[in-house]
Amino acid sequence: MNVLFLIAISIPLVRGMGRFINIKERLPAWGTLYARFWILGVAYYLGMIILGLQHTKADDFYVLLVLGLMIAVLALVRDYRPARTLLLGLVPLAVTKGGELLLHAVSPATLDFYHEGFSSAQGFSVLWLIVFAFVARSHKRQAEAERLEREAAALEKRRIEAQNAILEQMVTERTTSLTRQTEELRETLEELRITQDQLIQSEKMASLGELTAGIAHEIQNPLNFVTNFADVSGELLDELEEEQQRPTRDLALESELLNNLRQNLTKITHHGHRAASIVRGMLEHSRASTGERLPTDLNLLADEYLRLAYHGLRAKNKSFNATLHTDFAPDLPLIEAVGPDVGRVLLNLFTNAFYAVQKRREQLPAQPDYVPTVTVTTRALPEGGVEVRVRDNGTGIPEAARQKIFQPFFTTKPAGEGTGLGLSLSYDIITKGHNGSLSLETEEGKGTEFIIELPD
Repeated sequence: MNVLFLIAISIPLVRGMGRFINIKERLPAWGTLYARFWILGVAYYLGMIILGLQHTKADDFYVLLVLGLMIAVLALVRDYRPARTLLLGLVPLAVTKGGELLLHAVSPATLDFYHEGFSSAQGFSVLWLIVFAFVARSHKRQAEAERLEREAAALEKRRIEAQNAILEQMVTERTTSLTRQTEELRETLEELRITQDQLIQSEKMASLGELTAGIAHEIQNPLNFVTNFADVSGELLDELEEEQQRPTRDLALESELLNNLRQNLTKITHHGHRAASIVRGMLEHSRASTGERLPTDLNLLADEYLRLAYHGLRAKNKSFNATLHTDFAPDLPLIEAVGPDVGRVLLNLFTNAFYAVQKRREQLPAQPDYVPTVTVTTRALPEGGVEVRVRDNGTGIPEAARQKIFQPFFTTKPAGEGTGLGLSLSYDIITKGHNGSLSLETEEGKGTEFIIELPD
């Protein structure tokens, strides 16, 4: 009956240990054996009855058999910490029980002598097993908590990976979109650059057209003088021939005629050189700038381009008139500059000044006392370099436009009358090309003054 009782209580203990270590997942092959452990117990009991083994040690052998089975299973899953702890709790009990059975089989008398010692050892082993069972249970809870944490971490990792995959897809789509937009912007920028180059070329051609008109008007004066003096010289030659053919020649008159001829030839030569100088200036202006800086007289440059700008406007508008004031410093030093480029800047400033005074005249037709005036002054700066001021008493520049006056494509002129590149190009030529400065002072309705400062 003792064996039957042990079989009855061993079955739930073995199954409980199987659930404790989750044997179905860790040892699937042993799961079936554990589920049918009762068959082994029944077979053991029936075998004892058939063989007539009703010895008192039969129950101890069955306990040792159950302990061996449990230890074998726990040893297979010893990597699992709770199983390892429970294994350490079962080993002492199995050792004492096995030692008792072995000593009983070898020397029963010796076992009787140490019976109390074995009983105490087995009692201690049972207490040891109980303590380690509680420790194993604590370890299982801790392992379960760690497993839950790992599962939670793995779930969070999968969630983050899923979010990262979504974000990567969004980034890829956004990158593709940005790349496409960048290509579109690059194409648009290229189109704008081409348009800008065309507008700049148009501005240069407009400037050249104004200069050409001024040159044509300016060159007409010396050519008129050459023609007039040539005609007068022809008349003097006719008079000289007539006087030489008279029987009584007037030597004093002949001398006077020859003197007049000499003066006319001198004036023809002077105005011929003047015309040639104007032609050279036109060629220099039309020739592409080499960017080479040479010693430049700003007084001469300003005077020449002022007259060219004025006559260019007069050639287009015969009714336009303006008073020109110049105050050139006589001791102005030469500066290293690209003459055609600085001349283009001056031409633009003069043209704008004439435009401003013309517009004010159109706005004030009932004020006959208004005199359109453009003033140009030069002076040497105390710290070195030179200064050129171009002032007009025209319409002035509105406050809202002053901060943008040097920006490309910004213009205060009506549509069709300006590209907005003249002052922008002038600003770049002075500041970037010559390390100088271009600024303005203006008062709306009273006039504007542009100030150029160039280093030596």
